[in-house]
Amino acid sequence: MTIRYEKDGHVATITIDNGKVNAFTPEMHKQLHDIMQEFMADRSVHVGILTGAGTKAFCAGDDIKTPNGVQPPQDALAAHFFPSTDEDTNLRPGWERELRKMERYKPIIGAINGPALGMGAIYLLNLTDIRIAAPHAFIGLPEIAYGMAGAGGSTQLAKHVPPAVAHWMVLLGERMPAEDCLKYALYNEVKPAEDVLPRARELAEKIAALPPISVRVEMEVTKKAMDLPKADALSLSAHLYRLQRAAFWASGEYGGTPLGEE
Repeated sequence: MTIRYEKDGHVATITIDNGKVNAFTPEMHKQLHDIMQEFMADRSVHVGILTGAGTKAFCAGDDIKTPNGVQPPQDALAAHFFPSTDEDTNLRPGWERELRKMERYKPIIGAINGPALGMGAIYLLNLTDIRIAAPHAFIGLPEIAYGMAGAGGSTQLAKHVPPAVAHWMVLLGERMPAEDCLKYALYNEVKPAEDVLPRARELAEKIAALPPISVRVEMEVTKKAMDLPKADALSLSAHLYRLQRAAFWASGEYGGTPLGEE
C-alpha cells in the first residue's frame, strides 16, 4: 500500500508512503483519486489530514524512474481529450488530471512533514486548506528546467501568493523555504517536526466538532467567491446561508428558530 487511508472518529488521515521521499508512481494517482472519492462520499468523516510518511519528505513529486508507458500518437491524443480509464492507469495524462478536477468542499489539513516538490507541491496546494509544516518543509516547482512547465496553472499559484512571487517560483524553479511559505501564507504555522501531525490532528478535531453542513457551506462560498463578481458572491452566500438555517430550523438543532421569530 503506497497511500494509507485511516479513519479515527470523524477524522481521516491520508498518508503518502512510498520509499524515502514518498514519490508518486502513475498508479498512485489513481489510488489517491479513489481515496478522495471515498473521503468525500463518507458522511461519517468530517475532515481530513494529508501527510507524508517519515520525516524526509512530504512528497518529492513523480518518480522519474517509473515508466509512464509508451503510447502511439493517436492514443496519446485520445488520453488528452477523454477521461482516464482503469485500463490506462499507468499512462499520462492520467488520474492526476481527474483528481485535480474533483469538486471538494470537505476540508483537509496538510501536515507537511518535509519538502513538497513538483506534483507533491501541486497536490499540497490543491488538496489542503490549512497547512502546518516542519521547519525543513520547503516547496519547489522545478518542472520548467525539464521542459515540463505548467505548474503555475496547475496550482493556481498566483491566487495563493502575489504574482511576482509566483513568477519567481515557477520561472526560476526556486525553492521556497518554510519561513517564506509562512510569510506568504502558504503555511499557516511552522512547528517542530514532531509537533506537526499532533497539531494538525488538534485542528482537525476542532473542525470535526462543528456542524458539517456549516463547514460545507463555508468551504463552498469561500472557494467560489474568489472567482465571482461581488454581487454574485453575496447572492451565493445568502442562498447557502438560508438553506443551512432552514435545515437547522427543521431539525431544531443549534438553538435555531424559524425565520421572523428570532
